[in-house]
Amino acid sequence: MDTPVDFGPLARRVGEVVTGTADAQLDDPTPCPDYSVRALLGHLVGLTAAFRDAARKNFSSLTDTDPGAGTPEPPTDWRTQFPLMLDELAATWRDPAAWTGMTRAGGIDLPGDVAGRVVIDELLIHGWDLAVATGQSYDADPELLNLALEFLNASTDPSDREGMFGPVVPAPADATELDRAVALSGRDPAWTP
Repeated sequence: MDTPVDFGPLARRVGEVVTGTADAQLDDPTPCPDYSVRALLGHLVGLTAAFRDAARKNFSSLTDTDPGAGTPEPPTDWRTQFPLMLDELAATWRDPAAWTGMTRAGGIDLPGDVAGRVVIDELLIHGWDLAVATGQSYDADPELLNLALEFLNASTDPSDREGMFGPVVPAPADATELDRAVALSGRDPAWTP
């Protein structure tokens, strides 16, 4: 895929979940065992900045840092700033050049179209993580959900998943597409705080 995919609706949806997160929930657990709500927000801030720069092919410490190396603190005005960052991220990926050639994120060189799919997957799954951890509803644009499912289905071999996803969780036969994506990412779709 070398044509831009507009994931602005997904970025806006994640932004809505962010702004709906209460201060009292920041230390609560999430479906990511290593992340509290605060840490998940920090991870989202870091990946948003890194993939914004990856789209621009503007390589720096933001694009060179392994996401497992640490989690930045969310900015103090995260409810205001983070939705703006998500809008900027979506805008940078509307440029066809973002989807072509090579780029870098998380210290890994990868094709632009693969990086774009990673962004969609990260936003979709971490948006779900944050929503269920904070008791909010969550849905996804069907086209973007299908792209995430394609991406996740391509990496079900345990050796391909190390560092990116946990083991695939079986999803019930009547699972929604979103629940299937969540299960493929290594999370239990029935997770509750």
